[in-house]
Amino acid sequence: MSQTPARENLRPPAVPLVTSDPYFSIWSFADRLSDDVTRHWTGAPQALGAMVRVDGRCHRIMGGEPAAVPALEQVGLEVLPLRSAYTFVGAGVQVRLTFMTPMLPDDLEVLARPTTYLTWQVQSVDGRSHAVALYFDAAATLAVDTPEQNVIWSRLQVGDGIRAIGIGAHDQRILGKSGDRIRIDWGFFYCAAPPAEGLSEVVGDQQRVREAFVRDGRLPSADDTDMPRRAEERRGRALVMALAFDLGAVRTESVTRHMLLAYDDVFSIEYLNRRLRPYWRRHGAGADALIRDGLRDYDALVRRCAAFDAELMHDMRRIGGPLYAHLGALAFRQCLAAQKLVADVDGTPLLFSKENDSNGCVATVDVAYPTSPLLLLFNPDLLAATLRPILAYARLPRWRHAFAPHDLGTYPLANGQRYGGGEETEERQMPIEECGNLLLLAAALAEARPDEACVQEYRTLLDSWAEYLLTHGYDPDNQLCTDDFAGHLAHNTNLSLKAILALAAYGRWRAHSAGSEAGERYIRAAADFADQWVREAADGDHFRLAFDRPGTWSQKYNLVWDRLLHLDVLPAEVAQREIAFYLSHLNRFGLPLDSRAPWAKLDWTVWTATLAEREEDFQALMEPLYAFIDQSPDRVPLTDWYLTTDARRRGFQARSVVGGIFIKMLADPALRRKWADRGRGRSATGSSGIPGPQRRGRA
Repeated sequence: MSQTPARENLRPPAVPLVTSDPYFSIWSFADRLSDDVTRHWTGAPQALGAMVRVDGRCHRIMGGEPAAVPALEQVGLEVLPLRSAYTFVGAGVQVRLTFMTPMLPDDLEVLARPTTYLTWQVQSVDGRSHAVALYFDAAATLAVDTPEQNVIWSRLQVGDGIRAIGIGAHDQRILGKSGDRIRIDWGFFYCAAPPAEGLSEVVGDQQRVREAFVRDGRLPSADDTDMPRRAEERRGRALVMALAFDLGAVRTESVTRHMLLAYDDVFSIEYLNRRLRPYWRRHGAGADALIRDGLRDYDALVRRCAAFDAELMHDMRRIGGPLYAHLGALAFRQCLAAQKLVADVDGTPLLFSKENDSNGCVATVDVAYPTSPLLLLFNPDLLAATLRPILAYARLPRWRHAFAPHDLGTYPLANGQRYGGGEETEERQMPIEECGNLLLLAAALAEARPDEACVQEYRTLLDSWAEYLLTHGYDPDNQLCTDDFAGHLAHNTNLSLKAILALAAYGRWRAHSAGSEAGERYIRAAADFADQWVREAADGDHFRLAFDRPGTWSQKYNLVWDRLLHLDVLPAEVAQREIAFYLSHLNRFGLPLDSRAPWAKLDWTVWTATLAEREEDFQALMEPLYAFIDQSPDRVPLTDWYLTTDARRRGFQARSVVGGIFIKMLADPALRRKWADRGRGRSATGSSGIPGPQRRGRA
């Protein structure tokens, strides 16, 4: 049994800084922001650097270089759903540096913008006046996959005195590669700040630019114009875009400056051989509008993000306690940053996930399944945007299998399934898994949005998968499930539960939406299967891993849908018998997924804990998981697969499946109604309090 972290906080394994999508995703993997270079979620260096100059002497606050410049003491770190804020004190001043990515789920216009804001708040803490200047730089490696690639750069006059700097790969092969642990090398990365006295910017050699600021508090007067050139020649010889803010005399009143980081990828996804633009570009907006609108909306977004963070943290603390709230804060941006919101040719929003640090699949169905609680809770329209691409693909003649697909390809090329046997064979497919996932998600979406057209539009396809589960779902043959790292398994009782609950949930929707006789048939079959399951899966004080394997056990996380959708298919005693059994099988850092190995899945553990009727049982199951996060030696964005014996990462990081953490909130009817209703009726082309982009000619 683990010990709960003594403080009411969690040490982040990695801190989210810039979190827009799978390519524009930068993190700090260290306890102190000045201890190490900032990194892409893959671990590849993508350096952001910052210094503060106080009374002629420089101090580092972000990045491990230049090592000769001492670090200002970091005295605080707060990670909230939309913001990460660091506090530094020294040399008579306090500096608060905040990264804000406004991923407001009820506002697709803002959510889709690939923008992050950096805000500095500086004040004297010793009662004296201090001369202060701020420095920031971003390495050209943010715009390429590998450091040796050549880049070009330019300045962009946005209007209203806004000057932006942009940098991108010299060879712009848009959507030219796909894979897992790779970075983008098309489009352009931008830095911009609103006009202000004392603001300067330059593009140049990292070492030369930093030395100039350290020496006299100024940037070089002219840009480097030797292009194209390698993004990084060697360590310390990278090309950077740098900004400096001369604040003048700073006293006890806080002085604030902010800037914007943005990435325009031009095209984001290739879907069925059609190149799709990011959602924010659907009316023809370009980089100039992205930067101008982003800076224009800063004040309003600061207020909205602060209000969102405060309300969500309050609700998470109330429903799950302070450590659950911190876990949710760590997961929120990670979940959304592992996905990309694009516009179909008619402007319809489509949401594509990337299976980070797994196999790079795009739009994986059994990734959408654990991700879905966040989408369902905060805006079911995002779940609809997730389902549309896979349902449209599955309806094409080229998908010849009787069961549902696993994926749409390898990110960002969503041109057809690549996993297992793909479109050609049934080798290494997940027929029960994916049919059950899509039926459950369709039913959950229909409950949240009774008028959701995409469920009705694909009813015939969904019916065919329900029929497949009727025939094959109760006692699955030897096949994979979403936990494919554990290998094939026949007679999987948890997979059987998924099929049973999918038939019940989908059958109820079919029966209520059209008085369908088929719907009633699915409901009756689910009830009969459930009775049979209770008898055949029972193994004394718990239920088996597989029907034919006495003495085994597994987490029955799929059972949570019986509660979420109020299906009442299984007796309540089933869940409670399982919870009691799990409480006696906890390891130091969590509950194993099943009796075969000591590894755990973070998302499934929260789903399983949500089955508990007593709060103390929920907390008992969660405490070892909190200890894992707090003590894991692996400094990476949240992993969802780890060992419960030593807190070591087994695999996976930065995946969207951590959205499953919000299932505890989704299980509370009042919270579910409150948050989901915020997105109801909101225009898909505008935002609340912030105007959408002006319609322009097609870019």
